[in-house]
Amino acid sequence: MVTKIELTQEGAEKLHKELRNLIDIERPRVIEQLSAARAQGDLSENADYDAARNSQAEIEARIKEIENILASAKIINNSSKNEKVVSLGSTVEIKDLSDNTVATYKIVGTVEANSLKQWISNVSPLGHALIGKRVGDECIVRVAQEYKVLILKIENK
Repeated sequence: MVTKIELTQEGAEKLHKELRNLIDIERPRVIEQLSAARAQGDLSENADYDAARNSQAEIEARIKEIENILASAKIINNSSKNEKVVSLGSTVEIKDLSDNTVATYKIVGTVEANSLKQWISNVSPLGHALIGKRVGDECIVRVAQEYKVLILKIENK
C-alpha cells in the first residue's frame, strides 16, 4: 500500500525543478568528474575518484527519493478552496494565548516543511491543530505542555 504524500502545487513544482537539475546538470557533471579521475590512473588511492563516486551516490539517491515522492504525491490546490478555512497551502496568522505573541505560518506537506521559512507540516502538532479551523477559532496545540492559539487571519493562494 502506497501512502500518499500531500504537496502544495508550489512544492511539487520545486521538486520537479530540482529533479530536472539533478538529471540534466548534476549527473553529467559528476560523470565528467569520474572520467577525469579515472584518467589520472590508479583508482585505489585516488581521492578525486572517491569524492566523485560519493557525489554520484548522493545525487542518485536524491533522484530516486524525489521520484518516489512525486510518484506517491497528492497535489493540493488551494485556489478553489474555502478561503475561510485553514487547509494545506494556507498562510495563517496566529496569536499564542500563553504569551500573546503573534506569528505567521504556512501549512505545507511533510516534505516541504522548513522552519527557517515558517513553513510547518500539516501533521505537526500546530499544523494539525489549525487544519479545518476558521478566523476567530481557538485551538489547543497538543504537545507535552499544551497551549492555545487564536487564529487571526487565513490566506489561501
